[in-house]
Amino acid sequence: MYSVVKSIRQNSPASGSIISTGDVLRKINGNIIGDVLDYQFHSYDSNLDIELHDTNGKVKLVSLTKPEGDDLGIEFDSFLMDKERVCENKCIFCFMNQLPKGMRNSLYYKDDDVRLSFLHGNYVTLTNLSKADAERIIEYRISPINVSVHSLNPTLRSFMMGGSRGGKSLDVLKMLALSGITLNCQIVCCPGVNSGKELRKTIEGLMKLGTAVNSVSVVPVGLTKYRERLHQLEPFNSDLARRTVRLVSHFARMCRRKRGSRVFFCADELYMTAGLELPSDKHYEEYPQLENGVGMMRLFITEFENALLNHQKSTATSCTDNLNKKLSIATGKLAYPFIKNLIDKASEKCGTIDCEVFAITNDFFGHGITVSGLITGGDILAQLEGKNLGPKLLIPQNMLKHGENVLLDDVTASELSEKLGVPVEVVGQSGNEFFNALFG
Repeated sequence: MYSVVKSIRQNSPASGSIISTGDVLRKINGNIIGDVLDYQFHSYDSNLDIELHDTNGKVKLVSLTKPEGDDLGIEFDSFLMDKERVCENKCIFCFMNQLPKGMRNSLYYKDDDVRLSFLHGNYVTLTNLSKADAERIIEYRISPINVSVHSLNPTLRSFMMGGSRGGKSLDVLKMLALSGITLNCQIVCCPGVNSGKELRKTIEGLMKLGTAVNSVSVVPVGLTKYRERLHQLEPFNSDLARRTVRLVSHFARMCRRKRGSRVFFCADELYMTAGLELPSDKHYEEYPQLENGVGMMRLFITEFENALLNHQKSTATSCTDNLNKKLSIATGKLAYPFIKNLIDKASEKCGTIDCEVFAITNDFFGHGITVSGLITGGDILAQLEGKNLGPKLLIPQNMLKHGENVLLDDVTASELSEKLGVPVEVVGQSGNEFFNALFG
């Protein structure tokens, strides 16, 4: 059972009632509660008649009154109050299928649960959604839903996702859009597959869905060296990256004129691969696709520069007093020139910063992987052992597993520190946090 009461928050509407840990929630106001979406929707009202079963199977009936919209304060054994839906697609570009064997099990787990899309912002394919599921989303007005689209050509989408459901589920996408459900979309662009003319058709098709499509990111495919027996794919070169940016920008300008929003955005990596300057902070509007690497570096730069400006204004004379005297930084090859440029800029304004930046080559996944979030502890150790790192090494937080102190290959920050012989400081991902790490 997944809807078992685990705890009740103190001073919440449910506290003080006869609801107890171990009870199983069955119905609210006569509606069967199958998962967290049912629970949140049907518990929204002020007056609730709740049916539960206790640990002996005896029915409990509870009536509660609370302010409309307030949470009942009940925590259940499972966050979703149901079994999580896993991804059953076999996408030709799936990064998890490109991992080597022997890594921790959680890295191979692929969810494809629309509830996690609404609650946590995960991207889903809609391939495991029934018509009834879609109708419930529409009835409950669940928005936004984040969808991995890739192509609006049913045949091509089926090929890219490794099954006919890829194409068939486009009907669900259109059904949601026409019903006014807000969609954020992602296109993983694979050269020679859904790039060029196919990308143009996909963008044009998404534009036809109107304002239901809130934002769309175009992200280049990531390829590791572990692609045995997988579909042959090519990485982006500078010419194709430049043409792709130009194509997406064309439609973004059209949307800007018609809707007041660009809607379509390229991932930072496409600009960098193309050798183009990153757009301005204003270009990214409210950064709707930040988690897809869209505008992440521009936001980082903007935050850093604002922190530098504020620091200069608040410092009467020299702003070098609080500078760390010596630092080393490990980052990915993609971010390296930007990090180096920010340090040079801070040195110009505040005095020389004694800091060496190391661009870590990704030997573990392959040299085509250049982002810092996929750097392993083993690669850092292999490339930095024996070097003069000074009294401290900074690494970005995105190298670590969320909420933990471990890198992708299970090397901990503490182990890095011990083997390199220097303290390792994990720095948050904002430009402000990076600035504070530099200036102590």
